[in-house]
Amino acid sequence: MIIQLPDSMGRLSDYRLQGKTIPAARLPPDALRTVLSAAHVVADPFSASDPGGSPAVDWKTTMAFRRHLHGLGLGIAEAMDTAQRGMGLDWPSALELIRRTRSELPDALVFNGAGTDQLGPTDARSLDDVRRAYFEQIEAIQKVGGRLIVMASRALAAVARSPDDYVSVYGDVLARCDRPVILHWLGEMFDPALKGYWGADRFEDALETVLAIIGNNTARVDGIKISLLDKEKEIAMRRRLPAGVKMFTGDDFNYPELIAGDEQGFSHALLGIFDPLAPAAAYAIDRLGRGDIQGFHATLDPTLPLARLIFRAPTQYYKTGVVFLAWLNGFQDHFIMLAGAQSMRPLPYFVEVFKLADGCGLLGDPELAAARMRKLLALYVLHLG
Repeated sequence: MIIQLPDSMGRLSDYRLQGKTIPAARLPPDALRTVLSAAHVVADPFSASDPGGSPAVDWKTTMAFRRHLHGLGLGIAEAMDTAQRGMGLDWPSALELIRRTRSELPDALVFNGAGTDQLGPTDARSLDDVRRAYFEQIEAIQKVGGRLIVMASRALAAVARSPDDYVSVYGDVLARCDRPVILHWLGEMFDPALKGYWGADRFEDALETVLAIIGNNTARVDGIKISLLDKEKEIAMRRRLPAGVKMFTGDDFNYPELIAGDEQGFSHALLGIFDPLAPAAAYAIDRLGRGDIQGFHATLDPTLPLARLIFRAPTQYYKTGVVFLAWLNGFQDHFIMLAGAQSMRPLPYFVEVFKLADGCGLLGDPELAAARMRKLLALYVLHLG
């Protein structure tokens, strides 16, 4: 199959789709690694709400995508940053999302983001304001039986004055949690408002604070997701975690190496890129569990150029590529996003995402993907053959 695609100067040339697809596989409940996909939310394209207004969610299609992930044996990181949390999805909508997923997929492995986004950073005046905001979300999620991911807080970053403030707030927050949680260390490349989180600008200093928090609350921490896009930092922390505390990679640039691990340990996965890469993730980690390390790498390693493109700077706009691929693959009938985020990447980016996804076998229906790519190109007034 051939489609005409433009280069960066707008010149069209023929591109022949490879048409290959990832082999089907479903992760078993006792998979070698715990794998969570931070699942995106589907916007309602017919809403009269402005992009900067109240979020309008297509709940039916959003839930259908979660059933797709569960059907592959993947866990779900619900109401996390890939769901546009704090950048389009507000707390009431996030809680509704958590409730629906809990109701419709009661047997799925789901962890749910608890943060402080109902409290704007400019509205936070004290650490107690931050505590109350965390407590409100924790109580609401636990009330519906949900497990927790304790997300980083813009409000805490705004009011904390020292590492001790983080130790104090997180200690009180973890004391409210009824089951062990996943902590989330989110770097400023994903959210510039989190610069200096943990009370330090240097990784080495921040690491000591996080390890102190975990060490003080080991029984309440299932694991930590580190999203710094730096494999050496992740490995350094992984090697210092207390026994029984998992490392969940959030490194969308180096995940195959980190999941495979080394002689001193490995990382589980909580990744935004495992939304569009879900079939590849399920097949590769199934191969890893069967001792087929070569098959694991042969599946995931070729996806790295695609992941690095999707998560290129400004990294906070990575969701645009995620939802673009969901549209190409027929998981939604439109390419409209909360907060109008479909406009946050340029045309050459979409062209390259299309090519790389095809090369990785991640276009499940090449004819559909090509037809939808032509529709996108038509918006740019390109006359295609």
